[in-house]
Amino acid sequence: MTGLFDLSGKIAVVTGGSRGLGKEMVLGFAKAGADVVIASRKIEACEAVAKEVEAMGRRALPFAAHVGNWGDNDRLAEAAYKQFGRVDILVNNAGMSPLAPSLTETTEALFDKVIDINFKGPFRLSSIVGEKMMAGDGGVIINLSSTASYLPMPHTIPYGGAKAAINSMTVALAKAFGPKVRVNCICPGPFLTDVSTAWRDNKEMAGRLGLKRFGNPEEIVGTALYLASDASSYVTGQVIRVDGGSW
Repeated sequence: MTGLFDLSGKIAVVTGGSRGLGKEMVLGFAKAGADVVIASRKIEACEAVAKEVEAMGRRALPFAAHVGNWGDNDRLAEAAYKQFGRVDILVNNAGMSPLAPSLTETTEALFDKVIDINFKGPFRLSSIVGEKMMAGDGGVIINLSSTASYLPMPHTIPYGGAKAAINSMTVALAKAFGPKVRVNCICPGPFLTDVSTAWRDNKEMAGRLGLKRFGNPEEIVGTALYLASDASSYVTGQVIRVDGGSW
């Protein structure tokens, strides 16, 4: 059964891959046999994770990219194909969820920034890489959404809206790139990453979850490996909630 999850010889690109859930997926893919392109805004952070990947005997390409910038997605795709010749797995993980003091105090700049990083970037990178996958041997695209996409709250409207767009895009791209490319989405709940400081000690919030606790970052890896590998060979256009029971 372990062969179903084998990624030997595969090339994966992970945005936001230098920390949090992205880093866990990078390391999980490398352990499963994949070579990995690690993209984030800070090249030093990417290089540090690349060393961990290389210590496993896998190849790694650290690459500085701001996915909210259209051109950076083009350059990232170009670098990945130049280095490895193909991309088998694309994970659109990079995102941000800043909060404004109120609805009317949400600035246009903040609104645009949230949409750019959480929706525009994944759309552009998926479009480029998906077309190349279609022209080649196919592949897998995994988008990262959020519980904010299906639990609308007043203080997360731009972020939740962008992530709801990701859910919709997942289905649309699965139709556009099928049957050679499978496109799915992971919808994470509250994970204890390095950016979760505002609520990590909120026992009441944890108690509302079905599992009565927040997720540990490494707990995203199983679902990511499932979607990236042949274990999910008949799965496409799906949004899978990994949220500890956010009912």
